[in-house]
Amino acid sequence: MNIAANVEDRVQTVSVTEDTITAQLVDGRTISVPLAWSWRLSEATPEQRSRFEIIGSGTGIRWPEIDEDISVSGMLHGVPARRPTRSNE
Repeated sequence: MNIAANVEDRVQTVSVTEDTITAQLVDGRTISVPLAWSWRLSEATPEQRSRFEIIGSGTGIRWPEIDEDISVSGMLHGVPARRPTRSNE
């Protein structure tokens, strides 16, 4: 069995609440992850969260104003964004 990415793992619509990021996929599935998985989105204002674009023919979601990208693959496989570590400068 081939476990390659499914062609249908593409976003059709997105909604963001105070608690979740929810994506409706083109094949009818709905996936949702906690907003806390993205520290940038967690710290963003509701207005910033509402300004996103679907990128890569539906393979991801981008919030340009806060420089955040989330892939459908990451949502499906449970990969939260890591907060960067601070270096001693």
